[in-house]
Amino acid sequence: MDALLEPGRFRDYCPNGLQVEGKSRITRLASGVTASLALIERAIDEGADAIIVHHGLFWRGDDMRIVATRRARLARLLSADVNLFAYHLPLDAHPSLGNNAQLGMRLGLVAGESFGEQELGRVATIDEPLSAAAFTARVALALGREPLLLGDATRQVRRIAWCTGGAQGYFEAAIAAGADLYLSGEASEQTTHLARESGVPFVAAGHHATERYGACALAEHFAQRFGLAHAFHDIDNPV
Repeated sequence: MDALLEPGRFRDYCPNGLQVEGKSRITRLASGVTASLALIERAIDEGADAIIVHHGLFWRGDDMRIVATRRARLARLLSADVNLFAYHLPLDAHPSLGNNAQLGMRLGLVAGESFGEQELGRVATIDEPLSAAAFTARVALALGREPLLLGDATRQVRRIAWCTGGAQGYFEAAIAAGADLYLSGEASEQTTHLARESGVPFVAAGHHATERYGACALAEHFAQRFGLAHAFHDIDNPV
């Protein structure tokens, strides 16, 4: 996984790779978005030897004491001898298995270029223009949830920029890259004003919803490569 995702290329705020060491032999993988207690327990119940996630247990600036929710999660992993692998920005960025690539594929977007910090964002040009509202409806159908559309719903868009998760801070960079519309997982208070004043609509499609696909694709890639069993567990999250 390190050879494939090259975590050393990224300035990240969490450790990428093996975060919790478990048994040395892996035959069954589980994957999910976040190493929540619900995901860990479901994976253990189904006999997983390793869990692959996008959001792991350790983040820069966190209280590093092993207490409360972190203690509960670690206790379950250690007692079951289960490995936990987490890849954050490297998984966002991978050109085929990453969150951005996988989301683009489901929305019919083929990225032609990158933008933003560490070039994590993607830009695609669609063949026929459609309104921002019509594109948002496409997103809703693909993700199974109603996105939040900020700005001019009637604007005709062809050049779509996106970056999954909490990348609302890339909005200005997307505008500078010539986007007609920008999609991410979350919106902040100031996002509304930027969308209205710039004339570029913003679609907030859900942090969890936009990042459901990378960890699953990564785990499935290695399951097929090494003949392992794999199950993706989608722990519901409305954010």
